[in-house]
Amino acid sequence: MSVANTITYETLYEDMLQDRLDHPTTWKEMCDVTISDTRVISSSYMSTTPSVQTVTRGTGHSMQTFAETAETLTISTGRDLGLFVDWGDLAQSTWTKPAELFDRIGALLNEYVEGAVLARHASFTDFDNASIGGSAGNITVSASNIDDIIRGVKREIREANGQAKMNQNGVGFVWRAADFEILEAFVQANGFNTADQALKEGTVEGLHYLGADHYWSNEHTAGHVFAAVKKVERLGILRGTYGRAHTIDFPAGDTNTYLSGRSFYSRIDIGHLTPTSTVGLEFDILVA
Repeated sequence: MSVANTITYETLYEDMLQDRLDHPTTWKEMCDVTISDTRVISSSYMSTTPSVQTVTRGTGHSMQTFAETAETLTISTGRDLGLFVDWGDLAQSTWTKPAELFDRIGALLNEYVEGAVLARHASFTDFDNASIGGSAGNITVSASNIDDIIRGVKREIREANGQAKMNQNGVGFVWRAADFEILEAFVQANGFNTADQALKEGTVEGLHYLGADHYWSNEHTAGHVFAAVKKVERLGILRGTYGRAHTIDFPAGDTNTYLSGRSFYSRIDIGHLTPTSTVGLEFDILVA
């Protein structure tokens, strides 16, 4: 004999809109970020370097001249994102909550900034296969040359007289995910303490190896990887809009109607500057 009852089971509603799959962002690590309500930020660099003079005892010294050139960072490029939710949906949905919506909006705006920084590769110094002793052309990153790339970038920084700046700020690489995997394998395969630590603990989003900080991103322009002395690429962010969360009740639908619900809105305004005096410390690694 079997007994079969019809049961209504309790349903568990998880208190979550969705698991947010964040793209990694590195711009806060790599850039010199200025958050300001000023539209134009001016700086200058010494564009002519005075020459050291020969000392002749008993004769007068000839004063030398120099020139400074002004550069400006203009905060003028913006992106925004607004999400609308009907009043009925807002009341009935156990998942759609303002905090979750703003968390998603903020993550997507940060990802825009990441892509905008990496898209500036044309402003950086080219670094290709010839830079590591091969023939000219894009580099196919592999376990046999990833250390050559790291050492080659550091060599070119020294040749550009950037050693002191590198000592002060450090040097960083923003790899693609596949390149970062190759670096992880290289770290595990070489050395003793480093290999043991990598095998036992794994490698996190950022690791320090061969005197450089290594990160990864999914926002690269195809064929380009970024490496630089950290904190020389300038990024300006408008303080008045950054991180501000706005809710708008009954937003306008068109000229004659309004929407019955609430909008969740935020925006970011940015500007960039690759300083002329440090362009030799920032590299566009051309990759296959």
